[in-house]
Amino acid sequence: MLTLPFRGPWLARNSPARRVPSHGTHLFATTYAMDFVAVRGRHTATTRDWRSLLSTEPVERFFAFGQPVLAPAAGRVVSVHDGEADHVARRSPLARVPYALTQASRARGGAGALAGNHVILELEGRRAYVVLAHLRAGSIRVGEGEPVAAGREVADCGNSGNSTQPHLHIQVMDSADPFAARGLPMSFRDYRAWRRPDGPPVVVDRGIPQESEVVESL
Repeated sequence: MLTLPFRGPWLARNSPARRVPSHGTHLFATTYAMDFVAVRGRHTATTRDWRSLLSTEPVERFFAFGQPVLAPAAGRVVSVHDGEADHVARRSPLARVPYALTQASRARGGAGALAGNHVILELEGRRAYVVLAHLRAGSIRVGEGEPVAAGREVADCGNSGNSTQPHLHIQVMDSADPFAARGLPMSFRDYRAWRRPDGPPVVVDRGIPQESEVVESL
């Protein structure tokens, strides 16, 4: 069981509580993967303007960009990849069209092209590995072989790899190699969840964030 790998309220996307495989494929061990987007209220960015509808946007306007990413459990760093650029954001359907046309080439480009900058942790006492992906270029603060405690800041959220706006992708696998691994189910402990924009939060001792829930660690 994991803790949420961030501080403050984040919106759950592509939740395995909604469907499995959560990202529409079992490839790259993404069967039970989940995405999280930082929010203020239900807004993901400081601004929505003509660029949000027709063009690309600077990543700095998104709340998730640069936010600390935390180790969701104690473990050991087995792999670090850095050096991938952070892309511009693409909320606009028009801006996503040319991006979608390059999807196949990214899949052939390896882990860096898909996950962007990322860290893989071997969980303490378990044959399981956690991937934290789409990290900000140059922000990774741990090295291979280094032990980490739960809650330690390992990097910042970015928009590297196969990502259209700053967010954190997390998945659990049975091997450190995402091209050979199988995805494993994951759950989180001790968080509050807002299931409706105007509703009160509920406290969850253990669970899987539902699609479009806003969640925050206790």
